[in-house]
Amino acid sequence: MAQRALPQPYARLGRAVHTAGTLSEVSGVVLLLPDGETDSRRRPSTLSYAAQLPFARTLARAGVEDGLAVHVVRYRCRGWNSGADPVADADWAADEVQRRYGDVPVCLVGHGMGGRAALRAGGHTAVTSVLAMAPWLPEATAPEPRPEPEPVKHLAGRRVLIVHGTNDARTNPELSYRLAERAKKTNRDTCRFEVHSDGHALRQHRSEVVALAVDFVRGSLFARSYARPVVDAFAAPPPLGLRMPLAAGFGQSLRH
Repeated sequence: MAQRALPQPYARLGRAVHTAGTLSEVSGVVLLLPDGETDSRRRPSTLSYAAQLPFARTLARAGVEDGLAVHVVRYRCRGWNSGADPVADADWAADEVQRRYGDVPVCLVGHGMGGRAALRAGGHTAVTSVLAMAPWLPEATAPEPRPEPEPVKHLAGRRVLIVHGTNDARTNPELSYRLAERAKKTNRDTCRFEVHSDGHALRQHRSEVVALAVDFVRGSLFARSYARPVVDAFAAPPPLGLRMPLAAGFGQSLRH
């Protein structure tokens, strides 16, 4: 009988993906927070970590002139669990970035469960921006009472972008809209893009989603100019700026 994979004793940062030459040249960091499960004390799947590496390399290449380093966070265990374990791991990772690189801005980028963790950990003092992709958020299920609303006030002063596929069957896009609506009241620098006909993995329009992520990361960490659709999304009042469609071909000519 195979032994159950026990949780890691502590969170870890994956090897830095960067092309800045030396660590002393790093001037901004992205922490990638992978997806996971609702409840599980098992060790995280190596596949969830490996699946983030192509995205990490793309971000690092795009930010080479800015001194961007990208780390994939290795959680202690694969579940959210009652104690919100990935949030504690994300907080630890942001602390570790400060220890390694000094006072550099951090962008939390999470998918699914990692998207929720990124939003929750966005109040860390090193974090200046949060990108939540198809975030998993709690919803009421009979006969359970309605869950407590996700906190949003701690996101004040951060740039926040939520991206969700309209055909997501795993995480409810309407819940991310409601969270964005609440966050916008506290923090004007909140916007949300909808990827029409795409699912949880955001594979159908992957190139556009990645281009949007690159634009947001560079604009938020290094004060680069955002693409016009992102500028418009931040400026537009609800619901327009929170239901911004991600246009086909986004990224092919960003600076119009």
